[in-house]
Amino acid sequence: MDLGLKGVNALVTGGSKGIGLAIAELFADEGANVAICARNADEVSKVASMLTNKGVKAQGKSVDVGDPVALKAWVEGAAAELGGIDILVCNVSALAVGDTPETWEKSFRVDMMHTVNSVAAALPYLEKSKSASIVIVSSVSGFEVDFAAGSYGAFKAALIHYAKGLSSQLIAKGIRVNAVSPGNTYFEGGIWNNIENGNPELFKMAMSLNPTARMGTPQEVAAGVVFVASPVASRISGTNLIIDGALTKAV
Repeated sequence: MDLGLKGVNALVTGGSKGIGLAIAELFADEGANVAICARNADEVSKVASMLTNKGVKAQGKSVDVGDPVALKAWVEGAAAELGGIDILVCNVSALAVGDTPETWEKSFRVDMMHTVNSVAAALPYLEKSKSASIVIVSSVSGFEVDFAAGSYGAFKAALIHYAKGLSSQLIAKGIRVNAVSPGNTYFEGGIWNNIENGNPELFKMAMSLNPTARMGTPQEVAAGVVFVASPVASRISGTNLIIDGALTKAV
């Protein structure tokens, strides 16, 4: 299937590893130009070079997405370098699981406000696109109570609500907005890899809950994100796509 992404300009926050990296790679494989940001400058540079080698325009910058000024500068710089913005994927999470003032503040600043600020910065460019789309990466922890209840789950729930509200507000401008909620997703250096090494009992419990007897891969999540972001999904807006291998029970 041709997703209609050749020559489209996509921005991905947190695009240097895990789910964000898989999303950026798939966009490039489909012919889209891609800009990414993440904190580690070396990792960002390597990914940008790898994306360029796929034959598309690519840009990468080291950014603390919790800094709204730096985030806006990256969005505007990427738009200038790529020649506009058609797709925005807000993927960064602080992964601040807990119920302390620190986890609540970090989740708000990174998970919630990085998304709000990214959308605000990209909106003037998205309004000029003929196939504008925003995808907000949430989590199954945002609609079903699990071990991450507290700051992480609450703000993931807020992101789903935010995406739904935006979809209604922006559809008249031709901008689609969707959320994607992954279940347990395993990759080297990721949160579940760290839990496997640091808290094997929690890891064992989480694995036992997966009906597929495994966790998902970043590539499986990326496939859903890139599809709903693409022009092929032109009638899909305001949904929350759950990619969890039947992990959750909520209707």
